[in-house]
Amino acid sequence: MAVKESTDKLSVQDLIAQSRGKGSKKVVEKVMPILLFTTALISVLTTFGIVFTLIFETFEFFKEVPFIDFLFGTEWLPFSSKEPMYGILPLILGTLKVTVIAVLVAVPLGIAAAIYLSEYASDRTRRLIKPVLEVLAGIPTIVYGFFALTFVTPMLQELIPGLKIFNALSPGIVVGIMILPMIASLSEDAMTSVPNAMREGALALGSTKLEVAIKIVLPAALSGILASVVLAVSRAIGETMIVSLAGGATPTFDFSVTDSIQTMTAYIVQVSTGDAGYGTTIYYSIYSVGFTLFIFTLLMNLLAHFISKRFREEY
Repeated sequence: MAVKESTDKLSVQDLIAQSRGKGSKKVVEKVMPILLFTTALISVLTTFGIVFTLIFETFEFFKEVPFIDFLFGTEWLPFSSKEPMYGILPLILGTLKVTVIAVLVAVPLGIAAAIYLSEYASDRTRRLIKPVLEVLAGIPTIVYGFFALTFVTPMLQELIPGLKIFNALSPGIVVGIMILPMIASLSEDAMTSVPNAMREGALALGSTKLEVAIKIVLPAALSGILASVVLAVSRAIGETMIVSLAGGATPTFDFSVTDSIQTMTAYIVQVSTGDAGYGTTIYYSIYSVGFTLFIFTLLMNLLAHFISKRFREEY
């Protein structure tokens, strides 16, 4: 009876509005899954399109250059008028030089910053410092490149007289500064997620704050920290503008960090902005180098995923 009385009190306009509202909700419920599926499908198809393009154009390159010579050759001279050489090892070594220097700079500083923000900083200090750190991630990389070329390199030349204007050391340091916010921010998030009960238990047993941070919080957040480091390494491997401006364009197969180098990304920039004709071996070489770079970053991302699952702590 109460339901019937409440229905009788509703006007015809109210009943029409209710029916329309229910109808619109049904339409939204039907349309939204289709829209979300389409969005996800576009992302997947775009990824496959990029991969298939790289593979197809790379095969065109290997029709002209033997795969063994490309993979194990120690000379990269694609613009030679006599006999072009397409050994990828000098470009890989140049990329690894910059990446290793960047990791040596970013990992200790990033983890130290994360420990301070998570364990020592007050809420007010954390709210001030963390956004400032993350602002570094938003600076355009070409700005970092000019910073490396015009500030860091001259400063290093005062300390290392034999350092050339284009070298591996300066861009490596600046790339490390660039990826530092990624390590610091993600590691701090991982440390913050560690339950306070673990900290309080260690303090109750007589541990100092530093011992709690190093022996309790750091191992507990290891999966997130390692994943952040691996992702930052992937970012360093794929960096373009800093190494193009400050690293030089001389692919050499040696371990010197004071001489000019060329990375895989820097070579792609050089050829893409040059006079390489469409369909030439030099033109297809940028796809082979790009595919090699894609393999590197893919392996690093898979490693980050494996580390995150392997060392994940359950609380």
